[in-house]
Amino acid sequence: MDRHQVRAALLAAGLSPDAFELEGVHEHGLVPPDFWFLRRSPGGGWEIGLYERGVYDVRQRFDTEDEAGDGLWTALTGRPAP
Repeated sequence: MDRHQVRAALLAAGLSPDAFELEGVHEHGLVPPDFWFLRRSPGGGWEIGLYERGVYDVRQRFDTEDEAGDGLWTALTGRPAP
């Protein structure tokens, strides 16, 4: 799933909009204390992880946006990507 698809799927699954941030698609005006993120990796590719208390903790890196979207879906729902 790309960032737009994973956003729609996560919201449809009932997740709070504050539970995640997707670079360029779903970003917070006021930053919550913690959330999962999906963003481009500075070294190339994509990464997902957890933002908590001002620190970004990268949990996984992926070659493609779709793989990262699937990874974020699984991290947040505990289920394989649809």
